[in-house]
Amino acid sequence: MILSVSDFIQQDDWKTEKHVPVIEAPDEVSAGDRVTVKVSIGKEIPHPNTVEHHIVWAKVIFMAEGATFPVEVADYQFAAHESSDNRTTVQVFPSVAAELEFASSGMLVAVSYCNIHGFWESHHRLKVV
Repeated sequence: MILSVSDFIQQDDWKTEKHVPVIEAPDEVSAGDRVTVKVSIGKEIPHPNTVEHHIVWAKVIFMAEGATFPVEVADYQFAAHESSDNRTTVQVFPSVAAELEFASSGMLVAVSYCNIHGFWESHHRLKVV
């Protein structure tokens, strides 16, 4: 059996599943306008970020309509869990933002990775007018 990364990616409703990355971005933007795209994991139900159970990273990808390949626009690493004393020194709430300009419509994709529960993905269609 040949497996693909897509065989491991999970999706669900972020309102009921703490692992799903939530993309907050406008549905429609003007070409060339700078917009903030926010991605958070555990928006409705907080995800722990302890040594035992944590979000390791999150990526934001954009696939423009008609493009051959997607573009990785952001890559975030969450490392506070690497400290055995993380509960008393710092607690990470996996939430990040990037300012982007879009020239064409397409699909924003957020992928995150939990050390116990694997890969999670969500999508947000963005229309450029």
